[in-house]
Amino acid sequence: MLSSQAYDIAIVGGGMVGLATAIGLAQANLNVVVIDAGHTDAVVGEPRLRVSAINKASQRLLENLGAWTYLDTSRATPYQKMAVWDKDGFGKIAFDANSISETSLGAIIENDAISFALAKRVAEFDNITHIENQRLERIAFGEREAWLTLANGDNVSAALVIAADGANSWVREQCKIPLTFWDYGHHAIVATIRTEMPHLATARQVFLQDGPLAFLPLYEDNLCSIVWSVPPERANELLAMDKVQFERNLTAAFDGRLGICQLESERQAFPLRMRYARHFARHRLVLAGDAAHTIHPLAGQGVNLGFLDAASIIEVISELQQAGKDIGDYAQLRALERWRKADAMEMIAAMEGFKRLFEGTNPLKNAIRDLGLNLVDNVAGLKTVFIQQAMGNKSALPKLCR
Repeated sequence: MLSSQAYDIAIVGGGMVGLATAIGLAQANLNVVVIDAGHTDAVVGEPRLRVSAINKASQRLLENLGAWTYLDTSRATPYQKMAVWDKDGFGKIAFDANSISETSLGAIIENDAISFALAKRVAEFDNITHIENQRLERIAFGEREAWLTLANGDNVSAALVIAADGANSWVREQCKIPLTFWDYGHHAIVATIRTEMPHLATARQVFLQDGPLAFLPLYEDNLCSIVWSVPPERANELLAMDKVQFERNLTAAFDGRLGICQLESERQAFPLRMRYARHFARHRLVLAGDAAHTIHPLAGQGVNLGFLDAASIIEVISELQQAGKDIGDYAQLRALERWRKADAMEMIAAMEGFKRLFEGTNPLKNAIRDLGLNLVDNVAGLKTVFIQQAMGNKSALPKLCR
């Protein structure tokens, strides 16, 4: 028998951003349904290839949502230091949590491990319905509510729909929201690497002529996750290499900083594109996370920007609800849209600036960037500002991230 159910909020997408948003709204006593095309399982065995550098602002959000305690700490790696250098120049910068009396700058965690912790927390709420392994077939918006039809024929209505269904958002496409986008001209190669020397809880990134290479420390002393951004042709070459050839190329590209590198997993590559939705909100609709924006991974800020979306949405919708206002009325959502667009544009511009500064072989540009890196590295006050930015600490944070 087909069912029909009314909710305050319908969240499409059961990834990290969707589940975090659901928990925060449920804590505000809203009735929430999460429509999840997949299923979240515990993470065991070999490291998953997709990991995130969770900054302190995102960690505080997960703590305030009650999800951090469900995280498998044996698979999370707090990192105390960051090291960045220019392979073909003299520029370098190093950050240390001890310099600002912190125990860590953030943590490297597999995306699936974060999702599983969030899903366990979601299961504690009577006012969250988590529908897994179900896709949407239809969505329609009226003056007072939105209607969603699942693939199994069930119907759901809600005062507000939150699209957290990823970079290729089905909801965004159905709503014909246009995208501003450009191709970064890079593919990111991800893999798990065993290094000869221990990583010492340090996140490292080297800027090469054709793109950045990051080594992110994992939960074993000699295990790292890499993100190697290279032009598509070079990506194809690296993927076609046998294991030994790839390891030699990787070790050389990384200046042998951690000794000989050994491949511990398959290699995967995916194209890097900037995406920015023209509208982050419409009547009865808000876009969140990758559905609204995607950025270059060179600073590992994509998921942190998504968690800022989640915290901002929770804050604004909760306040609207408490004030007795219509939570899906676009007139009420415009301030939220402006807030999220400003944060996203700031991050997109910063990533594009970094990318352009560090690509190519122009001698003048190389000299300027090396001088800039060394200036930041040697001026204590300036360096502290950059450390705080890397940790996600800034003035206009949503309440749940403070």
